[in-house]
Amino acid sequence: MDHINIRLHQAADRPHLLNLLRLNTPAYFSPTEEADLIDYLDHFADHYYVLEVNGEILGCGGFNLSEDGATGKISWDIFHPDSQGKGLGTALTKFRIQKIKEIEGVKIISVRTSQMAYKFYEKFGLELREVVKDYWEIGFDLYRLDRDIHLI
Repeated sequence: MDHINIRLHQAADRPHLLNLLRLNTPAYFSPTEEADLIDYLDHFADHYYVLEVNGEILGCGGFNLSEDGATGKISWDIFHPDSQGKGLGTALTKFRIQKIKEIEGVKIISVRTSQMAYKFYEKFGLELREVVKDYWEIGFDLYRLDRDIHLI
């Protein structure tokens, strides 16, 4: 059985994370989003994790809190295309949901994603609340889902 390890990301992981993004562009991400990921990693990645299998980084994803601390926002899930559909995204999402639940005062779990990935988050009980066409870029719509933390 493969050994899965989830840990906080480190600066040395950045080339691997950017490579994962590039491997998923344009299938899941707009080419313009690389600059957004770099900005996120530079300024907002206090709760950003990598998922390793047998020591190799195959995925990453994080979460942030709203300014009032009431919403845990799942962010920047990216997995190597060859590892998608093998339960790794589920493992990382369950890990983050548990981490969010451990933070006092959080009432809602939310995610902003695209039409390519929103069904994945529905499996965790998140409910579609908003769709904004061409939000990220033409052809990349915003799908916002959320749910009361006690119902997940």
